[in-house]
Amino acid sequence: MTYSFDKIVDRRGSGDLKHGVLQERYGRSDLLPLWVADMDFETPPFITEALRQRLVHSLFGYTIVPEELWDVIIQWTLEHHGWQVQREWLTYIPGIVKGIGMAINVFSEEGDKVIIQPPVYHPFRLTPQGNGRKVVYNPLRELPDGSYDMDFEQLEQVTDEHCKILILSNPHNPAGICWKEDTLRRLAHFCYEHHILVLSDEIHSDMALFGNRHIPFATVSDEAAACSITFAAPSKTFNIAGIVSSYAIVPNPTLRRRFYSWLEANELNDPPLFSPIATIAAYSQGESWRKQMLAYIEENIRFVEEYCQQHLPKIKPWRPEASFLVWLDCRPLGLQHDELIDLFVNRAHLALNDGAMFGPGGEGFMRLNVGTPRSILLQALLQLEQAMNKA
Repeated sequence: MTYSFDKIVDRRGSGDLKHGVLQERYGRSDLLPLWVADMDFETPPFITEALRQRLVHSLFGYTIVPEELWDVIIQWTLEHHGWQVQREWLTYIPGIVKGIGMAINVFSEEGDKVIIQPPVYHPFRLTPQGNGRKVVYNPLRELPDGSYDMDFEQLEQVTDEHCKILILSNPHNPAGICWKEDTLRRLAHFCYEHHILVLSDEIHSDMALFGNRHIPFATVSDEAAACSITFAAPSKTFNIAGIVSSYAIVPNPTLRRRFYSWLEANELNDPPLFSPIATIAAYSQGESWRKQMLAYIEENIRFVEEYCQQHLPKIKPWRPEASFLVWLDCRPLGLQHDELIDLFVNRAHLALNDGAMFGPGGEGFMRLNVGTPRSILLQALLQLEQAMNKA
């Protein structure tokens, strides 16, 4: 089946986040929203149909978790990432950020330190801080080619006995990096030696682009498997973030027993009715849709690159290796933070994520969501060009 991603879906009135909080977050509601990380494509029809079939049986009482859920996750992970996951390693979690918060509470105490690698997804900072932990920055090193690498020398300097957890973005959000195996292995060795638990957020793992490959952190060495919890979900890939369908993978039996017994005691490991249905449909029927969607995203990225080169030469898109988020380097514009926000919000009428929210190193960047019909993307770039020409 051939799928079309050019259809414009009017999401207003559906309670969607990206329109619903514009006034609150940006101070005005007349913005074209390309910020929050879900796509403007319709959820694949095979997922909608699976949900519709369950709705025919109009009784929504307590249900068991179908064993097929774990079978399809295991098969998908093996086929796409070469990782042979065992059934007992898996559990449902009610969202990846929530899973990170739960792990922080299980494996650390108030006042302990959590390491993050900015610029990075901002809940990596907010969640530890909100739980009374101290956040330690291990900033990524900017490379001349428009990407980042990990700074292991600085990591050594900031780590002490109070550092209990490191939160890893793999693939990286917002820069879209598929971390190399040797980088992950070096990180695993460091964390294993320093008794640091790695929480690896791999929600974008099924969205590698341009021939790049995602490598699950826990697969790079025995040390990595021993010191990590992996979080994943079909929600980004198949645009079902509103159907919470996340899961954790923990190979280490000691970590697993401690974490999963806590989840079970608090009844946090039971998925709601529709989560397994959506996940099973996505992983059993979704490969063709996924490939076509990624091909469309790649063309959108190329479109942004070409448009900026021709019409917005002072904005430099960093090509992501994974996902539908493009890290725009706006530093050549020479604008201060407030001026950059004013350009995008008040003059171009666009809602993007500003780079400063991702922490040190994000200043002067904007994060653009290209998971949208190309006509919407063109409209956004035209609005930006017109705003800049009026300056």
